[in-house]
Amino acid sequence: MARPGEVLRSLREQRGWTLAEVSERTGLAVSTLSKVENDKMSLTYDKLTRISKGLEIDIGVLFGSAVAPEPGGTSRRSFSGRRSVSRTGEGSAIDTPNYAHVYPATDLLNKQMVPIFGQPKARTLEEFGELLRHSGEEFSVVLEGAVLFHSELYSPVLLGTGDSVYFDSSMGHAYLRASKEPCRVLTVCSDGASLAAAGYPPAAHTAPAVSLPAPTSAAPVVTRALKPAAKQTVKRR
Repeated sequence: MARPGEVLRSLREQRGWTLAEVSERTGLAVSTLSKVENDKMSLTYDKLTRISKGLEIDIGVLFGSAVAPEPGGTSRRSFSGRRSVSRTGEGSAIDTPNYAHVYPATDLLNKQMVPIFGQPKARTLEEFGELLRHSGEEFSVVLEGAVLFHSELYSPVLLGTGDSVYFDSSMGHAYLRASKEPCRVLTVCSDGASLAAAGYPPAAHTAPAVSLPAPTSAAPVVTRALKPAAKQTVKRR
C-alpha cells in the first residue's frame, strides 16, 4: 500500500515548511493535510495532483519512487527509450471510500500521462459525494463489469465491458459501480499544461478513415450521451 502521507511529511520537514504553507501552495485545508500526513485520509487523484504541483514535484515522488528535486529546480527532462513493466497486481495501491486505485509505472517520473487501474465502489451519487475534477483530459475503458458514468454537463451513461469514455477532466465526474460482478476500469489521465509544453496537440490535419473489425465476443453495452449535440448551420456563399 502506498503511503504518500509519509512522503508529504518528509518533504515538508526537509524544506522547513509548515502545514499552513503547504496549504497555501496546494489549496488543500490544513486539517486535510494533517489527516493525510497521519494516514487518516487516502488521497484521490485530484488531491495527489494538487500536492505534486504545489510542492513542484512529480506525482511519482509521492509513491516514494524517487527523490524530489528542490523547489524551482529542473524537474523535466527529455527522455528516449524509457520503459516500465508492471506485472499483474503490481503497482502503488491507494484505497479511498469511492475507489480502490493501483498506479503502475510509478518508477518513471515526468510521464506525459498517468495510468490508473480503478475499482469503483459507490453505487449512487449520494454515496459518492462531491464530483471529482482536476486539470487535463481523461480516457477510461471498462475492463470488467459495468460503470455508470456521471458528468456535470451530460446525462449519465452506462458503460459495459469494452466501452470507453474520453472527456475534459476539469468537468465534475464520477464512476459508479453498476454491476453485481467485480468492476474494473483502466483510466489514463493527462495534465493539460504538461501536454501543451510537449507540443500537443499537433498541427491540424485530416486523418484517414480507419475501419475496425467487429468484436468476436458478445456485443458490448450500447452507450450514447443523452445530451444531443447542437446543430450547426453552414452558410454558403
